[in-house]
Amino acid sequence: MLSNTATPRYYGLFRDAVMRGEIPVCHEIDLEMQRIDALIRNPRYYYDDEAVEGFIEFCENELTLTDGTELRLLDTFKLWAEQIFGWYYFEKRSVYVPNEDGYGGHYETRRFRNRLVKKQYLIVGRGAAKSMYAAAIQAYFLAVDASTTHQITVAPTMNQANEVMSPIKTAITRSRGPYFRFLTAGSINNTTGNKANRVKLASTKKGIENFLTGSYLEIRPMSIDKLQGLRCKCASVDEWLSGDIRENPINAIEEGCAKGGVDDYVILAISSEGTVRNGSGDSIKMELLKILRGEFDDEDKSAFDDTSIWYYRLDDIKEVGDESMWLKANPNLGHTVTYRTYEKAVTRAENFPEQRNEILAKRFNLPMEGYTFFFKYEDTIPCERRREFWGMPCAMGADLSQGDDFCAFTFLFPLRDGSFGIKCRSYISSVTMAKLQIATRSKYEEFMREGSLVVLECTVLDMMDVYDDLDDFILEAQYDVRCFGFDPYNAKEFVQRWATENGSFGIEKVIQGAKTESVPLGELGTYAEEHMLVFDQELMGYAMRNCITLEDSNGNRKLSKERRDRKIDNVSALMDAYVAWKANKDAFE
Repeated sequence: MLSNTATPRYYGLFRDAVMRGEIPVCHEIDLEMQRIDALIRNPRYYYDDEAVEGFIEFCENELTLTDGTELRLLDTFKLWAEQIFGWYYFEKRSVYVPNEDGYGGHYETRRFRNRLVKKQYLIVGRGAAKSMYAAAIQAYFLAVDASTTHQITVAPTMNQANEVMSPIKTAITRSRGPYFRFLTAGSINNTTGNKANRVKLASTKKGIENFLTGSYLEIRPMSIDKLQGLRCKCASVDEWLSGDIRENPINAIEEGCAKGGVDDYVILAISSEGTVRNGSGDSIKMELLKILRGEFDDEDKSAFDDTSIWYYRLDDIKEVGDESMWLKANPNLGHTVTYRTYEKAVTRAENFPEQRNEILAKRFNLPMEGYTFFFKYEDTIPCERRREFWGMPCAMGADLSQGDDFCAFTFLFPLRDGSFGIKCRSYISSVTMAKLQIATRSKYEEFMREGSLVVLECTVLDMMDVYDDLDDFILEAQYDVRCFGFDPYNAKEFVQRWATENGSFGIEKVIQGAKTESVPLGELGTYAEEHMLVFDQELMGYAMRNCITLEDSNGNRKLSKERRDRKIDNVSALMDAYVAWKANKDAFE
């Protein structure tokens, strides 16, 4: 029965276990528990203790795992599903009622019951059976909902989206429960005979179709163009945070549901953490964290009551070595994935640094900067002690790029012990800054605070304005620039003025390509491994972490600039400065 004071059954069991110390939870799960407690106290919302029981009974009687074994729902599945199916609220709406004689009619105000939770975000470590949970939700709407529904499952790749479809297809093939035996009785080839002898639920080229209701579940690519305008009742989005996505697929699906007038839709967004930072996924996550922290006015907070957020992660990287804390990141540990698997992952992270970020992100949901194919993560961490290099000789490298993009300069200081000090300074226009996504803008503001990024008030960067500011910076820092390496693209004006005011000695043109980049890149990589690149600016570390190289059949490497939004310009400028230094070593003696 409905109650606006009752504690949800499975949430109550979970909360009691947490209070007893049996289940460790992270700070974000604690915040979500506070939000659920607020729903319990709110007299506007009602809990239905029977709705989720119907879902559980359907799953355990009818569904199977991908390999055909019987499905027994985990406690976490029941807890998550209870949030979707358990909460309701009432609202009054005017409806048109025709007269009994069929002529005319009148309007009446009636009270309707609506399901509260429309969106559920589930961020949990790898191996938590997220796709199986999504499959159970999709199968329930497809087989039990009497209305005609359009359902989609979305993932970065089509094959990945098929992981949600596979358990449902297996359950249809096995038909272990009475309901699925009824739905699968008959032949799909029977299109003209008795309808009673036709199959009612089958996997087809279109997807999975329920011929009784006309409902179907299909795979859609994670593209805004393919998701706009859909009138979905149930949608699942997989790996929206761990993939390198440039758009927000969840918003596109939600707008389509609202456009179609579907009031009781469900959007299930499941993912583990990834190593791609400052993209659309991180922007969504930042919004979720604001909801969890309640960073809104009291009137605005209620607008997010329809959003359920389960964000499992370790609170600190130090907890990676504490086996008792691993449940914070994966509450199904020991059921869907073994402790031994996690132990092996931790061992690999300790012995293979290039895999460390991937493991910490996917297994423990720690948001790590993406490891690159060139510099190791440990080699891209800025020094804690700040260095000024005031009045020291240096080589300057420039990657001037386009007027609406980064304009990067890197200063390379040869030190007495054979290492190199590094300082960088970059420029962007105010228009470019205003167009950034929330997560990327937050990162750029950090660069601005440390003084490595300058925003010029303009639409497109003027190279002469950049020159004036850089010249003032060099004079103030007393850098003794003895040689200058540059990429010739869009550099003519700047280089000509530099040669006029500083002389043409030491100016080196560095043409981009595998022939010119392979050797300096390899040598810079060796210096980085030996911790002989000394820098204290986060912008330089950020550029190094984004650095990807392409290698040809002869082993020659060059920097990849296919992803323009993943800035590596200061690494390119560093390489130009290094080439100029090698060509003018005599000037530093």
